[in-house]
Amino acid sequence: EGAVSAPRPGLLLALEGIDGAGKSTLAAALVRLARRHGVRAVGRREPNDPELGRRAQAAGRRDAWIGAVYFTVDRAQARPALERALATHDLVVSDRSFYSTLAYQGSALGPRGRRRIEALSRCATVPPDRVILLDLPARAAVDRLGRRGTARGPLERRRTLERVAAAYRDLARRRRWTVLDARAPPAELAAAAWAVVERARRRPARPRRT
Repeated sequence: EGAVSAPRPGLLLALEGIDGAGKSTLAAALVRLARRHGVRAVGRREPNDPELGRRAQAAGRRDAWIGAVYFTVDRAQARPALERALATHDLVVSDRSFYSTLAYQGSALGPRGRRRIEALSRCATVPPDRVILLDLPARAAVDRLGRRGTARGPLERRRTLERVAAAYRDLARRRRWTVLDARAPPAELAAAAWAVVERARRRPARPRRT
């Protein structure tokens, strides 16, 4: 069984989805919306250490397991800061969480690799209280990334994103995440995400398991 985390006052909401899904845009909008409602909210983004994140991505292209280890080290280093944020805020909105590693590196490693990632994450990760998946078809993601000038090898990129998107949908189904269509208007997405926050905040806080 996973380790039990101590109860905490802040709600940790993770936004997940493939590259180009709009996580950063939604995270910023949700923090603004929460503050307008008088909720002490702060956003965060993974990887926490940009240099470590670049190393993780470079290593992950050669060996998915090594990439997963790098990302987990990044989360372990950032855990104290995240715990402080949860202690001083009502809401922490995280652009990605360890589920990103399960989807990206885990989908490349297979079932055994995913189990290893989950086991490694238990000692490094603060598990999110709620997860929202921004679901976007890989073709649409490649188009968005192309407009940003960040697409790399469109055909190869699309195949990778299709694999990762399928992994995300499987996680969402098994773990009962909220799934939103990432093609919806930004204001509609923010309102739907805020509804998730409001429902979660009405429920009593309880320990979480990784």
